[in-house]
Amino acid sequence: MTDTRTGALRRTLNIARPDDVYNAIVDAHRDLTDEQCRAFDARLILLLANHVGDEDVLREALTEARRTLEDA
Repeated sequence: MTDTRTGALRRTLNIARPDDVYNAIVDAHRDLTDEQCRAFDARLILLLANHVGDEDVLREALTEARRTLEDA
């Protein structure tokens, strides 16, 4: 299921237990330096991008993530 409002990027909640996932991400960063956190995040992003495997979806996600930073 995709949100066809703007493209192929799914924008509706698609995680059964989002709080657990959030906590797992926070826990994975525990005791890492800022540099290690950035390296971890880059590796995680590349792994997930490979899993998604759709360049159009990935580009849409990059655009949306950047837009939300600029709107903040």
